[in-house]
Amino acid sequence: MLIRAYDARDIRDAEASLAVFQRAIRVTASRDYSPEQIAVWAPDNVNITVWAAKRVAAGTVVATINGRVVGFTDVDDRGYIDMMFVDPSVSGRGVATALLAWVGELARSRGIRQLTSHVSLTAQAFFEKNGFVVVEERHPVRGGVALTNFLMRRAVIDAPVDTAPVAT
Repeated sequence: MLIRAYDARDIRDAEASLAVFQRAIRVTASRDYSPEQIAVWAPDNVNITVWAAKRVAAGTVVATINGRVVGFTDVDDRGYIDMMFVDPSVSGRGVATALLAWVGELARSRGIRQLTSHVSLTAQAFFEKNGFVVVEERHPVRGGVALTNFLMRRAVIDAPVDTAPVAT
């Protein structure tokens, strides 16, 4: 597995990361969310240009296996992880763990002391296994449909990433 910067010049990274996002939600998260929730969270009509611009602005990195994008994540200067998604075809093979390790290293190098994220029901156990704690249960509304997620946080220096592969 290789973790590399998202390539803003190559539309294939935008297409691949969007496909990972949609598959992770439509397949993996479907065990925890209703079809109505999935439809508003991962709609068919995502504008690829807007998606690509958001990935660039977020400083996204992608995880690849044999050149194929299988996951992606980001972290901002405050330590907020906006997105971390892994394709269900590689679930349990350490992709999310590697991405979280990358986030932790980048945060340490930037002097960030705490990581936070809004974590889905599906990803909650993975984040807890890696030292995150629930701060608050949330119910954001998208397209008139309520979802459930959790604001979670973890200290950067005091919480090493679990190195065992985990399904996300």
